[in-house]
Amino acid sequence: MSGVIITLYMARPDVELDDRQFTLISKAIADPKRFEMLQRIGESKEAPTCTCMCEWTGLAPATVSHHLKELDNAGLVNVKRDGKFAYITFRRDVWKAYVKRLSGL
Repeated sequence: MSGVIITLYMARPDVELDDRQFTLISKAIADPKRFEMLQRIGESKEAPTCTCMCEWTGLAPATVSHHLKELDNAGLVNVKRDGKFAYITFRRDVWKAYVKRLSGL
């Protein structure tokens, strides 16, 4: 299995977002390109790389890296490094907690 990383997550207890993380997520997805990237990551069957993100969005690697850092800081993605590659996975548990809290407003 060259170049493929599959990440399995154990069932976790419900994630609870504090005010800071809720705000970070809101700010992160307010940018249309970041939201598009998050959607693409969530739709992917395998963890995409930064190179894939550049191809999908047409953005420069530095710009993709900046957007991924914002999504990572918000807790919406995990970035797993393997040599020169970085594989990105969507944190569905955090997204569900965000939507749950948003719907309770």
